[in-house]
Amino acid sequence: MLEYNDELKEMGLAELTARQYLTSGHFLEATFENWESEFLQMALYVMLTVWLRQKGSSESKKLYEEEDVDAEPDPTKKDAPWPVKRGGWVLTLYKASLSIAFTLMFFASVWLHAKGGAEVYSIEQIHQGKSAVTTWGYLGTSRFWFESLQNWQSEFLSIVSIVGLSIFLRQQGSPESKPVDAANSETGK
Repeated sequence: MLEYNDELKEMGLAELTARQYLTSGHFLEATFENWESEFLQMALYVMLTVWLRQKGSSESKKLYEEEDVDAEPDPTKKDAPWPVKRGGWVLTLYKASLSIAFTLMFFASVWLHAKGGAEVYSIEQIHQGKSAVTTWGYLGTSRFWFESLQNWQSEFLSIVSIVGLSIFLRQQGSPESKPVDAANSETGK
C-alpha cells in the first residue's frame, strides 16, 4: 500500500487509506497475479501426474503398476461420495473435479488480475494523457503477459525442482520424500 501511495503521490493523485487499498486495482492485480500462477501450477500438476511418470521421483506414480487412484469408483462402497453413487455425467465431472476446480480458479484469477491491472494501467495512461483501457484491452498488453509469465515460470521451476530433486535427495519424515534408505531408482511413495 505504501509503495502504491508513493506512485499516486508522484502523479498528483490522492493517497489511499488501508480500506480503499483493499478494494483498489493495485491490490487486485498484485494478489491475483500471484494466485493465477499458483492455480495454474496446481491444475497442470494434477492433470499431468495422471499421465507423466518420472523414474525415481517420489512425486510420481509407479511406472508400470496400477495404483488405488487408477481404479474405477465403486458405487456400492459404504462411504462412497454421492457423485459416485449417482453415476452418469455427475460422476464423470466428479472424476475430474480437482483439475476442473483449479482450472476455474486459474481463469478467475487471470480475470481479476486483468481487472485490477486495467485499473492501475488506466490511471497511469490517463496521467500520461493517453486513453484508459478495458479489462479485455489490458489482457492484450505486453505488461499483462510480462507479469503473468514471470510468475508462471517460477511455479514451473518449483515443480520441476521437487520432481527432480526427490530422485536423489531425502527428507526424513516428509511425505514428499522417499524413505531415506530407498534406492534412487525407486519411484513413488
